[in-house]
Amino acid sequence: MFKGIVIQKDDQGYRAQISDLNESDLPAGDVRVKVHYSTLNYKDGLAITGKGPVVRSFPMVPGIDLTGEVVESQSPEFKIGDMVLLNGWGVGESHWGGLAQQARLKSEWLIPLPKAFTAKQSLAIGTAGYTAMLCVMALQKHGLKPEDGEVLVTGAAGGVGSVALMLLKKLGFTLVASSGRPEESAYLKKLGAQEVIDRSTLSAPGKPLAKERWAAVVDSVGSHTLANACAAVKAEGAVAACGLAQGMDFPATVAPFILRGVTLYGINSVTVPKERRVAAWNQLAQLCDLKQLEEVAHEISLAEAIPMASKLMEGKVRGRVIVDVNR
Repeated sequence: MFKGIVIQKDDQGYRAQISDLNESDLPAGDVRVKVHYSTLNYKDGLAITGKGPVVRSFPMVPGIDLTGEVVESQSPEFKIGDMVLLNGWGVGESHWGGLAQQARLKSEWLIPLPKAFTAKQSLAIGTAGYTAMLCVMALQKHGLKPEDGEVLVTGAAGGVGSVALMLLKKLGFTLVASSGRPEESAYLKKLGAQEVIDRSTLSAPGKPLAKERWAAVVDSVGSHTLANACAAVKAEGAVAACGLAQGMDFPATVAPFILRGVTLYGINSVTVPKERRVAAWNQLAQLCDLKQLEEVAHEISLAEAIPMASKLMEGKVRGRVIVDVNR
């Protein structure tokens, strides 16, 4: 027997609760993992609270990432005792995820735990930090350089935004953080923001084109915020879009793209090929300040994850939330 958060949807309604599970309950897969840590991401908040149609089948164990030890393997790629890491692949949505003490998974979804990190440190970064790295890689591919000008990071106090600030600061960029929480200004400046602006300056309907300011943008908010960010990007600049905290809509025009040559990069962290995942984690190993990670992340128990999910959806959670599923 082991414990996990189980989401049910039936005649009694939609609910998430801690349940006792058996190994036989686990879905199909060729690797079974004793989970050490999972996290709470925005998508997990949607799943646990039921505020978004994230869960594709029921019952479901949420948790879109995990790290742990292989305890059973039919894959030649992994052996018993190996430490592994998983981000995405529909885990926690259509396949039982990491917010349980065991998981059975497909080996192609897993990568070895990077040697630069402990299990806990890897999930201080987690899917949010890995997504931030993919955003940064897109801007690097675009050829962005520090001398090109300011980079805007929206949703900056969240998991993606916090790590994006940390990574871009290490790379020498001048950063502006957008947040709806003015009380987090000192935190954001410690991570690397030179200026903090209120999200209200971006979240209302705006003009098709605004005064050029941003060399690039990392956006985890979507909707009007993304549209306004694109409208103020400099000629030949770039935007990496990876989230929809404000909404899935994109109320914009083509003006920034055809009049200024702005490039919009869509960042899909869920089904990235293994080679690019490994490359992203290799860069994270080079760029992450392990002491700063302690500022970005805090740890909770499995039992605390359900009430914390509600706080996350209310925008009351800073940075990364690591879940020790074994306490």
